[in-house]
Amino acid sequence: MTQHRRSWPFSAILLAVFGVALVCIGAFFMFLRPPLLPEDMRFIGTSLAELQAGQPRMASWLERVFQVLGGYAEASGVLTITIAVTSFRRHERIALLAVLAAGVASIGWMAVVNFFIGSDFRWVLMAVAVLWAGSVCIFMVELRQAAMRADGTG
Repeated sequence: MTQHRRSWPFSAILLAVFGVALVCIGAFFMFLRPPLLPEDMRFIGTSLAELQAGQPRMASWLERVFQVLGGYAEASGVLTITIAVTSFRRHERIALLAVLAAGVASIGWMAVVNFFIGSDFRWVLMAVAVLWAGSVCIFMVELRQAAMRADGTG
């Protein structure tokens, strides 16, 4: 095994930390998030009592929806960690494409929507998105530096 394969590029470390953050987000949604947060009630524009009177099973349904969402977030985190310690760590270009697409569709969109609705968690989600974006940007820098070394220009 070469030194390159054993090393831990900063991009892979950041991506792995991002994956751990996704696992934590998933656990929050699965085990800790109540069906309705105060921010949800502000966005809906009604009180919890009014909502429960009109839709008594809504909270129970939302609890299940968030448990499923949490499972998907945890699964995404586990897969992200796996990519970070394998193909992303080895600077395989296909990993960059996968991480770009998955990040835009997941944490990127989640952060945008949470800013749109004025979520209390928007800055936390933005920080998680910055981990993802940072890993992608640093990956590209590392890839360019490796190409320059291979060409003898760096």
